[in-house]
Amino acid sequence: MLLLVGSFLVLLIIGVPVALSMAVSSLLYIMVDGTMPDFAVLHRMLGGVDSFPLLAVPFFILAGNLMNIAGVTNRIYQFAVHAVGWMKGGLGQVNIIGSVIFSGMSGTAIADAAGLGTIEIKAMKDHGYPIEFSVGVTAASATLGPIIPPSLPFVIYGMMANVSIGALFLGGILPGLVMTAMMMLTVAYYARKNNWGSDAPFQWGQVIKSGFEVLVVFAAGGAMWGIYEITGWPILIGGFLVIAVLTWADWYFKFSAVMALMTPMLLIGGMTAGLFTPTEAAVAACAWALYLGLFRYRTMTFKSVAKATFETVETTASVLFIVAAASIFGWLLTATKVADALTNGMLAITDNKWVFLFLVNILILIVGSFIDTLAAITILVPILMPLILKFGIDPIHFGVIITLNLMIGLLHPPLGMVLYVLARVARLSVERTTMAILPWLIPLFAALIMITYVPEIVLYLPKMLAK
Repeated sequence: MLLLVGSFLVLLIIGVPVALSMAVSSLLYIMVDGTMPDFAVLHRMLGGVDSFPLLAVPFFILAGNLMNIAGVTNRIYQFAVHAVGWMKGGLGQVNIIGSVIFSGMSGTAIADAAGLGTIEIKAMKDHGYPIEFSVGVTAASATLGPIIPPSLPFVIYGMMANVSIGALFLGGILPGLVMTAMMMLTVAYYARKNNWGSDAPFQWGQVIKSGFEVLVVFAAGGAMWGIYEITGWPILIGGFLVIAVLTWADWYFKFSAVMALMTPMLLIGGMTAGLFTPTEAAVAACAWALYLGLFRYRTMTFKSVAKATFETVETTASVLFIVAAASIFGWLLTATKVADALTNGMLAITDNKWVFLFLVNILILIVGSFIDTLAAITILVPILMPLILKFGIDPIHFGVIITLNLMIGLLHPPLGMVLYVLARVARLSVERTTMAILPWLIPLFAALIMITYVPEIVLYLPKMLAK
């Protein structure tokens, strides 16, 4: 056990990538131990990625890339400006609402920070907001990406914990709204403190139009489901009819974001209604993005689609290598009784599940500061799941807790991928970016405490729709 964990930590300290550190330390342990055949490494690594739910990963990544090149990001931003730009601290509120909508498409915090973040920080800077405030609110709102479905970390967690990915997606909706409310209140506090005004005039016409766009999206989703229920036609037939009408309405009324807003409706509504699995939803998202970019907005070219595809292949390869390496590493941690030692250690400290959740939050926050999100999930879940079940904690509840903890870990050194992305986008030093983000940890920690100790925030929708 000491050889496995010790070699892993040494490799990390000297700067070896996390996935490679896990693979090398696992192979070293097997060679020195001598009780396991060498091919066990390859067998376990292949087994780690041989999973149907993992098919969702490349498709969700591709959908996010296609949405960016289709021009959906700009339309979401303009919709958010019309909807909440008239509030005090307007562009701060726009930043958050834009991330809420984009979260229903990308599934990752880094895509949110790199995609919307570029537009948002520039706009806020042009309107006179301090660069630190702009970077802080962009970083905080980016954490919504993997909480509001779809979510790549939820896909990996569901596979590792043998939990319904659809239930995890539903479980993330209310926590995402709680986080949104916390961040919007923080923006309102800063606006009041600094006497900031709005960034767009309050116009009943624009507000009503934004609300009408949302109603149109819900009506379209309801129409698709209604046609399916009443006629029994395949969902594709009803879907084509509704999309044809929606496309005409989008063109005739000159809506700014109806077609873009349909993306989360298609994904979440389709999975909730049982029309398709999370993996099939990822394929549907890609098809919808291609339709928008190639036919509706005509912002895509075959060259840009090819570029997005190659970027997806590159990202998917790195993600799946992390999963494969973490699979063998996690298996060895279990085989060397690390899970049993941790279980006994935790039970020696406390037998109260609320105290246990407090200690686990601290553990995950620390791990998330040093290890990539997907690698952390694949390492921690096999170790912690026996404890989760022993304390009677719902695995869906814990899935949201671990994901939110790891998202907070993306905001500060030493790993902090969102931190580094925003430092590059804003052209700030990592030190200044870190200081800009620190105040925004307060609403995130407040949301984490609420989600941890009020499980119904996570479990209400999965339970209601399971009836």
